[in-house]
Amino acid sequence: MAATHFRFKPYNVGRWVIWTLFALVLLMAPKVFTSNLSISMLAQMGIAIIACLSYNMLLGQGGMLSFGHAVYTGLGSYMAIHALLRVSEGMMNMPVSLIPIVGGLAGLGFAILFGYVTTKKAGTTFAMITLGIGELVFAMSLMFSEFFGGEAGITADRVVGDPVMGISYGPNVQVYYLIAVYTFVCVALMYAFTRTPLGRILNAVRDNPERVEFIGYNTQMVRYLAFIIAGFFAGISGGLAAIQFEIVTAEVVGPIRSGGYLLFTFLGGATFFFGPIIGGVLMVLAFVLFSEITKAWLLYLGLIFLFMVMYAPGGIASLIMMNLRVAAFGRLRELWVSYLAMAGSALVMLAGAGALIEMVYHLQLSTAMGDTVRFLGVPLDTTRADSWFGGAFVMLTGLGIFELVRRRFMVHWSEIQTDIEKEIKRRETE
Repeated sequence: MAATHFRFKPYNVGRWVIWTLFALVLLMAPKVFTSNLSISMLAQMGIAIIACLSYNMLLGQGGMLSFGHAVYTGLGSYMAIHALLRVSEGMMNMPVSLIPIVGGLAGLGFAILFGYVTTKKAGTTFAMITLGIGELVFAMSLMFSEFFGGEAGITADRVVGDPVMGISYGPNVQVYYLIAVYTFVCVALMYAFTRTPLGRILNAVRDNPERVEFIGYNTQMVRYLAFIIAGFFAGISGGLAAIQFEIVTAEVVGPIRSGGYLLFTFLGGATFFFGPIIGGVLMVLAFVLFSEITKAWLLYLGLIFLFMVMYAPGGIASLIMMNLRVAAFGRLRELWVSYLAMAGSALVMLAGAGALIEMVYHLQLSTAMGDTVRFLGVPLDTTRADSWFGGAFVMLTGLGIFELVRRRFMVHWSEIQTDIEKEIKRRETE
């Protein structure tokens, strides 16, 4: 009789370390950033991370470009705020900590309803259908005030019932930790989804739907199931937002919110799981901090997006992973001078562009405050030609230097990649 051998799969130590560090960051962040604004921003980052990751289940993992993802986060927020109102009125007995689940179930339900239509098509048609549904729901939010609350929205008080173990969700830090728990669990579940057979076949549908059909899978059903799961997590994000802000307005289902999910998921890196996490953090920084610094923040954001599309279409995550690969072969130290030169020239270019943008916005919006605007501590007179010429000169000079350095960098980068490929093949033959 042949002996039976058992093989045990070893623990992935690196993965355990990463998840432990992620949990520690969520746990210790309020200890480092202690102000009310910081804690509020950290809570919003957790909400944005869940929303961007749920969107990436469609875009990055399934190749489905959606222009209406805010429908599911927003409707999840509305259902959660209504549930919170029912709890405060004594019509429903539910702890506040489970309110986000109501939002998740709402997102799942609406994804079942709308997803059956949208996922029947793929590619551009899918994108246009999601855009139409997004505009439809946004228009309805202004028409049916009984449910959506009109332009004023719906407000509720998250401090309801008796405190449990001293937790009333009045202080911001208590709400943050509730969001942190949901963030960790949702991120873990969405990562686990990528390792399931459904997650793998979803990647195959993204890459080669014809072959997937050939081996017997229904690609529409695969997209539909992924759409439903993404809607569930999007709804949880919306439910957490309802608790955090205690108000839900029509903006949460608007096209700007959907565009934000798309833009920041792309900036973070849709091809890597941790890319949308970076995107969620950047989204809060842009909407909360950057918007307070300048009125032209949306224009700056558009320029950054254009810059990334041109020079780093894989997003920030792809830049990190490519450089980690180079570092693993000990070649990263050869590039630091080029990186410094590109960063410096890019900052010069952005400074010149920023001066021009601030002067244009000053002429359009702030002429009553005089002809002078300060940018980076430098007074710029919008009536003088030398201010405009100086800004244009700095921008074009920075752009020229950046392009020159980038071209030389790309030659060196290609040589390093060729050497790495040769080294990989050499190791395979040993």
